[in-house]
Amino acid sequence: MESKINYTLVGLFVVLLMTAMFSSVYWLEQYGGKQEYDRYRVYMSESVAGLSPDAAVRYRGVRVGNVEQISINPHNSEQVELLLKIKHNTPVKKDATASLKFFGLTGLAYIELAGSSKKSPLLKPSASNIPVIPATASTFTRIDKTLRGLSVKSAYVLDKLNRLLNDKNLQNIQAMLTEIKTLSHNINKQIPDFHLLLTNGVSMEQSMTHAFKKIGLASANVSNMATSLQINYANVGHKLNRNVEQSLASFNQLVAQLNDLTIQLQTTVQNFQASPSDLLFKRTEIKPGPGEKGYHE
Repeated sequence: MESKINYTLVGLFVVLLMTAMFSSVYWLEQYGGKQEYDRYRVYMSESVAGLSPDAAVRYRGVRVGNVEQISINPHNSEQVELLLKIKHNTPVKKDATASLKFFGLTGLAYIELAGSSKKSPLLKPSASNIPVIPATASTFTRIDKTLRGLSVKSAYVLDKLNRLLNDKNLQNIQAMLTEIKTLSHNINKQIPDFHLLLTNGVSMEQSMTHAFKKIGLASANVSNMATSLQINYANVGHKLNRNVEQSLASFNQLVAQLNDLTIQLQTTVQNFQASPSDLLFKRTEIKPGPGEKGYHE
């Protein structure tokens, strides 16, 4: 009796499980398949190792689709062609770029879309045309390129160092170090003389400073003397001008008197020439003075 009950429960459980499975399949067929997708192509020049079909496609970290197909570009064997299936109405812009990225420790690869700006127009696919999203190098590719460049530069630097540090150059460097040691020893011997020279220079500087102070005082004295001479010269000039004016006035008066005397001499000479006898025989009547007969004012 107990075994029959157990078989009944197992059968009931199997029936319910099958019913749930068929219900899930029916729901997926009715509702899960109605999601519309847009397809885009991406051409990558780097290796896509770790990327598998059905890998995630993320837009700014949000999963918006998956990788539908991975193949070699038939027109360029150096590129890998990816066919992306992205949910419809995802705002993929014309300036969007696709790059290969990896999850932290798992190493699973996925496609990351980024770089689309707000003002850029949408990249709309059509039934006859699948648009292409430009690819950018992944972080590992950039790191690998940088490391290769550093490796080349390091090899170049090491080659230059090997050339620089050959036996001949090492001998020259050793000789130069020996000369530097000798020069340093000679400089150490000359240090007391340098100290003496510096001491004398300080003393000379002090003497020159004192001399410049004296020159400054002498210059001030000369300036004061020049000012005094200018004032005295102005006073002397004023007095000299006054004396010259007085002398010129006296000289002009003397010239006037000489002019009158000259006129009188000329008159006397003319009278003498006209009548020389008047000098001996002519008498001049004396005019009567006041109170005398014949006086007229």
